[in-house]
Amino acid sequence: MLTQGPSHATTLARAAAMQGAQAVVAVGGDGTINETAQGLVGTQTALGVIARGSGNGFARELGMLLPLEKAVARLAKLRPVLCDVGYANKELFLNLAGVGIEAVIAWQFMEQGKTGKRGMWPYFKMGAQTAWTYQPQPLRVTYDGIVSEMSPLTLVFANGRQYGSNFKIAPQASLTDGYLDMVEVKNGSKLKLLLGAPFFFTNKYRPFGLTQVRAVQHAVVEKAGDIIYHIDGEPRKTQDKLTFEINPKSLYVLMENENA
Repeated sequence: MLTQGPSHATTLARAAAMQGAQAVVAVGGDGTINETAQGLVGTQTALGVIARGSGNGFARELGMLLPLEKAVARLAKLRPVLCDVGYANKELFLNLAGVGIEAVIAWQFMEQGKTGKRGMWPYFKMGAQTAWTYQPQPLRVTYDGIVSEMSPLTLVFANGRQYGSNFKIAPQASLTDGYLDMVEVKNGSKLKLLLGAPFFFTNKYRPFGLTQVRAVQHAVVEKAGDIIYHIDGEPRKTQDKLTFEINPKSLYVLMENENA
């Protein structure tokens, strides 16, 4: 069934769960998958994923970045696994959420899109320009009772491991461990950041002390004024305070068992 507009996928998924469906398969990008999951949290109905978006971060996390026929065949072999979901200001995210440079780029791209300038080249151009001019903002971060002052290039709360481009921001994150990996990417010289970037496509090694990772269940990010953030790549804006938290084992997902 085709969705008709924003939040329609949530409505359809919730209705299917109420009717006792074993699974609801979202065919689309991260936004459609996120909306579908919102209708399934706390039910016995599992989320299935077939990637048809541009980023496909969550589909990559599940190993579902496949041609249609292969994706359908693989779905039939997967089993429902009870997974965690994250919340940013009470709004669900499946994969990643955070503040910093990528959230600002996403917000700028959304604003530019209102004038009709879309596509990969405008996004790449805007990202490159922002990378050279972005000034990290000082944040007060309280996580699990600990207070920290930081000015990160980006601060990511990771349920899954990677962005859509296979950029592994949190290579040790797990969808089933009951924690978010809070990844602080520290600001540094442009040369250090450039040299360190390729290592984010690997599973473990992070040179130059660019990142610090903490496992958290709840965090509050504070900054006076606007806070631009993203939820699974979708930009948002709030004021003064932003909360992140994990809801453990609240969504069944069709996937390979991480513990198998």
